[in-house]
Amino acid sequence: MNYFELRDGELYCEEIPCRKIAEELGTPVYIYSRRTLERHYRAFDAAFDGIGHRICFSVKANSNLSILRLFAGMGSGFDVVSGGELFRAMRAGADPERIVYSGVGKTKEEIRAALKTGILMFGIESFQELDEINKQAGIMGIKAPIALRVNPDVDPGTHPYISTGMKKHKFGIDIAEAPEGYRRAASLNSVEIIGVTCHIGSQLTDISPFIDSFRRLRGLIAVLRKDGHLIKYVSLGGGLGITYKDEEPPHPSEYAAALMKEAEGLDATLVFEPGRVIVGNAGILLTRVLYIKDTAHKHFIIVDAGMNDLIRPSLYQAYHHILAVGPHGDSQRVADVVGPICESGDFFAKDRELPEFRPGDLLAVMSAGAYGFSMASNYNSRPRPPEVMINGDGYHIIRRRETYEDLVATEFPPEGA
Repeated sequence: MNYFELRDGELYCEEIPCRKIAEELGTPVYIYSRRTLERHYRAFDAAFDGIGHRICFSVKANSNLSILRLFAGMGSGFDVVSGGELFRAMRAGADPERIVYSGVGKTKEEIRAALKTGILMFGIESFQELDEINKQAGIMGIKAPIALRVNPDVDPGTHPYISTGMKKHKFGIDIAEAPEGYRRAASLNSVEIIGVTCHIGSQLTDISPFIDSFRRLRGLIAVLRKDGHLIKYVSLGGGLGITYKDEEPPHPSEYAAALMKEAEGLDATLVFEPGRVIVGNAGILLTRVLYIKDTAHKHFIIVDAGMNDLIRPSLYQAYHHILAVGPHGDSQRVADVVGPICESGDFFAKDRELPEFRPGDLLAVMSAGAYGFSMASNYNSRPRPPEVMINGDGYHIIRRRETYEDLVATEFPPEGA
């Protein structure tokens, strides 16, 4: 459930009509519902009551400081994949002992920053990375807590760009090589083995790939413990999907019940790294119609938001439901919703049956809370939109709209150029 709803044809977020935000702040603009964020986090966390677990929100899904601070205040940890995300998590008040550092390309500087911060553990993605973390920890005179990220070769049945757990992917260490990897780690002086991690992909709508990968992981854990390795934490990643169109993903309680059954007797703390399932349906992108353009083959609705603001439809051919923000008649028309970017790939919908929009009308691109603003850019030298969090009948600007001056603030042309 989320707190975006139509009331007499008018789209509301909690107790505020979305039109009010557009009138006061302009468009495009991202709008988030605090009640939805809180509800979704609690639903996921509570689903695992009765078993030792930690929730580490995936920062890459939405990295706004206000959202991270909200989750930190609710007891969440964080899954980070860069030094910048680590910086954001700490600025938001994160407990460093609840931070997991994932990602295949950690630099020396990022490794040292994470060691200095005192994170829970690194997810090791390659043997060379293992050696580098051991080297940097040795230089600092400390031990680095680590868990190898295991690639179980499970097909998650999702978009190939967000599938991460098969042999052909860049992520993790082949499960067949993992025992040797742990023996190698145990021989090093400056790392401490504390767990194992696994993540197979994003936007999964079926529990079976999770169960399959967990069973393979349990078999590995038995081997590792027999070899004398301490496995205190088992990270199962994130990846639980949401409804964008007609998907029917399992509720977190169903997902949790299945995994908890598989975890019986495991004697380890389960770590989860949800992102999209918590924030995806808690945010929308509001945009205004600029022009209507008809050709011999197409009816175009041209809006003021572009692929630089929300790239998922262009990058993944992802579906986002589009709603009229205000009352409309019953007339419908097949149309493409496109933006102002100079790319044919700049679209939010293609051949979609939509209301007869007119210039000045407001549209809401739904389910934009995850991988929306966090993937936004300044392509075509467009300032990024503001982000707003609604709480009941009030709202806060949690990121202001960028200006043209912001676009050039970090550029320093040489004298005379």
